[in-house]
Amino acid sequence: MVDLPLARHDLSATFAYCRGRAVSSTEFLRDVARLAAALPERRYVINMCSDRYRFTVGFAAALLRRQTTLMPPNRTADFIERLERRYVDIQRLDDDAFGALPALWSQDAMPVVPENHLAAILFTSGSTGEPQAHPKSWGMLVAAARAELERFGALVAAGMTLVATVPPQHMYGLESTVLMALQGALVLHAGRPFFPADICAELDVLPRPRGLVTTPVHLRALLEGSGELPPLDFLLCATAPLSPHVAAEAEARFRAPLHEIYGCTEAGQIATRRTVATLEWQMYRQFRMRQDEKGTWVNSGHATAELLLGDVIELGEAGRFLLYGRTGDLVNIAGKRTSLANLNYHLNSIAGVRDGAFVIPADSQGAVTRLAAFVVAPGCSDEDILAALRKRIDAAFLPRPLHLVDALPRNDVGKLPRLAIDDLSERLTAKTG
Repeated sequence: MVDLPLARHDLSATFAYCRGRAVSSTEFLRDVARLAAALPERRYVINMCSDRYRFTVGFAAALLRRQTTLMPPNRTADFIERLERRYVDIQRLDDDAFGALPALWSQDAMPVVPENHLAAILFTSGSTGEPQAHPKSWGMLVAAARAELERFGALVAAGMTLVATVPPQHMYGLESTVLMALQGALVLHAGRPFFPADICAELDVLPRPRGLVTTPVHLRALLEGSGELPPLDFLLCATAPLSPHVAAEAEARFRAPLHEIYGCTEAGQIATRRTVATLEWQMYRQFRMRQDEKGTWVNSGHATAELLLGDVIELGEAGRFLLYGRTGDLVNIAGKRTSLANLNYHLNSIAGVRDGAFVIPADSQGAVTRLAAFVVAPGCSDEDILAALRKRIDAAFLPRPLHLVDALPRNDVGKLPRLAIDDLSERLTAKTG
């Protein structure tokens, strides 16, 4: 059994920026030791901290106590209660737990954790149904972080500060903010700014080099809602493929290269691409893909077993591939085929559309005969949207119905959980019924 370090920072180095204050690695270890001493004897911890620094302290404290952290995809009371029924030897940890803790000196050396310790259980977003649990050992998480650091070695160096709009409980947020910071001696930004003005304000006061970890939804809002954007040294995007024209605008306005990550909760990150340069994804060197009649399988890397991916993929040479969307997103109507990803691309390219999504209605049985769409487009009518779509897509795929809404029920990483879409559809149907 191999022990792996909790972090790779020098003890005198800056570990995080919390509410405008620099926190050293020594202070971080002191906070971890204090919380670890206060944690009761439990097997599981639900880490619900919104503050990224406190989340990381809680995650590290649980590691030192050899506890397993559960990372819920949402904070609904119903889901948390179901977790507590399923994992009975459990406690909640939130931002309020960091009040009166015992005063202890931190360790004089960086702690280590056994690589086979069950560090975390993450859950899928629920975009295709009920969230599913996926256990991760400390060795798997460290391997994923080291692979990401290796891939971005020319852009990311020790001391870079990462600001993120994604929560640390999501696989992408955990890997690309918390774990990459721990294993690459990067600097955490404790906040999670949401509005474009807040994101820009947080970035403006941070020293260079600095990076932004975000999603297509947050990135589009930044580009639409801001004038001058602060220069970056690194820009990372994930959770849904980004269109090349949005990537090009982001690179021009942030004056930094933009890279995307492809991955899933089951395997973690698998590949990356620089979107303005190529549509092809380049796998991490540790991974291999193969295809059979069931689909595309990925193996090796930081995944523990071969995994059947839920995406339509065209394999290329030397670890490269093209991504065409989710397997369940393929649509065949009247003998014509397309994907929801392609339809969403055209919908969101229409002038005046701020957000939109095609969906397969929940009552579809067998072959799909119609699609629905939900669109955020202030000042536009449904006929405006349909007229623009007729110029872009085959008439067989026009949405029936098309709902104009104030906002889509996206989760913290910009995905649309199927249950939220079904609930929205039921409410809209009840209004018009």
